[in-house]
This record gives sequence, C-alpha cells and structure tokens, in this order.
Amino acid sequence: MESSSTLLASTKTYTCKRQKGIGEYFRLFFLSIMITPVLICGCSYIDKGLQARSIFQEANDFFNNGKYEASLIKYKQIIEKHPEVADRVLFEMGIIYAYPRNEQKDYQKSQECFQKLIRDYPDSAYRRDSQMMIFQINNVIIKDKMIAAQQTQIETSRQVVKGKENEITTLQNKIETLDQKIFALRTEPADQVLIEKKERRLTLLSKGEVIKIYKIALGGNPVGPKERQGDNKTPEGTYIIDSRKRDSGYYMSLHISYPNEKDKTRAKELGVSPGGDIMIHGIKNGLSWVGASHAEVDWTKGCIAVTDEEMEEINKFVPNGTIVEIRP
Repeated sequence: MESSSTLLASTKTYTCKRQKGIGEYFRLFFLSIMITPVLICGCSYIDKGLQARSIFQEANDFFNNGKYEASLIKYKQIIEKHPEVADRVLFEMGIIYAYPRNEQKDYQKSQECFQKLIRDYPDSAYRRDSQMMIFQINNVIIKDKMIAAQQTQIETSRQVVKGKENEITTLQNKIETLDQKIFALRTEPADQVLIEKKERRLTLLSKGEVIKIYKIALGGNPVGPKERQGDNKTPEGTYIIDSRKRDSGYYMSLHISYPNEKDKTRAKELGVSPGGDIMIHGIKNGLSWVGASHAEVDWTKGCIAVTDEEMEEINKFVPNGTIVEIRP
C-alpha cells in the first residue's frame, strides 16, 4: 500500500537500503539524524558513540535479521541499565513499532515512544526527528483508514455485482426453460439448416425465423471446402437433406446431398474422387455419455455432429428435402 511505502522510506534509513523514490528533503533529513549529535557534542561524543555502538549492537542485529520483538526486548533491557541513552532507545523503539515490515507493528506504541522522548528529553538530538515521525505516522494512519474504507466499498460493490450476476444467471435459466417449452410446442418444421463452420454453429430456420441454435463439431481438417475422399473436410455450399441413414454408426444420421455439381467438377479437375457420405448426426453409438463435451474438438471425418438429445430435435424438425447451407 502507498501509506506503508511512505513510512518505510522515512524509517531506519541508516540501518537498511534507502527505498527508491525518497525525496531529496528526506534524504537530507535522515542524514541530519546521524550527524547532528556529532556536531553538537564534538570529539567527546565519538568516545560515547563507540560505547553506545557496543551497547546497541545486539539490538541492531536483531532488527537487521527481522527479529523485531527480540530487538524491542533488548532495547527495554538497555533503557534499564543505561538510562543515559534512554532518548535514543525510545527513538529506536518508536521506529521498530512503526516499521512496515514488522508484522506486529503498533502505531500507537510507536507514537507513545516518540511523545515520551519529546516530553521527557526536551534537549535530545532526536526530538525534532521524533516530531517528524509522529507527523508521518499520523499521515499513514489517515491513509490506512482511507484505504480500508475504499476496500470495504469495493468489497460491497463486488458483492452487489455478484448478486446481480446470480440474478442474471437465474433469469437466463428461466429464459432457456421458456424457450425449450416454446420449442417443444412447435409443429411447423424447419425449411433451412444453416451451418457456419467458423462459428461451429448449426441454426434451424423457418421462414427466416431462428428456431434453435446448436453447437457443433466438424471434420478433423475443417478449414476450406471438401475436395476429395478422405481429406476429413466438411463441405461448403448448398445441399439438401436427401435421406435418413438407418444403419449408421452414429445416432440418427441425416444424409446431406454432397457432392453437388460444383463439388464433382472440382474433384474431376483435381483427378480425385469427391467422396461422400456426409451427414448431420449424433455421437458415435455407445458413446452418448460424452454429451456436450464432444464439441470441444473437431472429431468427425467431415460430418456435422451434435449431441444425441440435440439430434432427436433436429431429426424431428428437419424433413427430407430441407435446404442445407454450409458456410466457411
């Protein structure tokens, strides 16, 4: 989150790599945290600094290794044994409590550390930095609340959308049920079967009105018109249903009048047999359990396949002599 990144950029800079995007102002600000005590105290501070480094080493090691709770415990021990460095300890603890990578971070405790430092150590070199940290933490808290509110709003909106999706699905199911009932009541047959190869779609029409649409599977080599025997292509052109094939190995086969004159001419020019036995049919006998999943691949030898249940409907509404138009 943006607020956490901001806080990360303004904490423990002198013990970890600076985060990309920190402004020049904050770079100078944190630099001043390190050099101000030296400028104030002179050379005598260097000796004290070496001593403090030894005192703080273990706590810093815990922090650098991500053991934030252990680091806090060590700092509490330091403040008891070395009250003369209490202001620095409070500052360090405030940083750890607010550190974004600390999964147990506590902004309230962090602010309490900085506030105690400001109140009890008015002359501390860490006073100004503590004031800045309190300001930063307040900004983070405000942003976190805004983000939490936005996330709640998003989740609420998501639930509303989900509810609408469920309503839409329910309505679609009702429409499909009504369509099925209306279809079952039809007595007028189709006068055209439109097959669109690219869309893998078969449409029954009556006087230009769509009766029903089915998803289909085609020949295993579906692109382009059928040219010869064994090419596994589904024909393209205009034909009719010229017979029912009773002894087919597929459910309720309606035979298509392929090849037409154009197909025969093309095959003659190529010096090949145009082939034949192109049908609209159901699943291979004995495999009806495959159901609608059959249409996930093109598996026929050039025929047009639907489910057995769909084939029963097509067989009912498509009499012999019905025009069949097969488009690319």
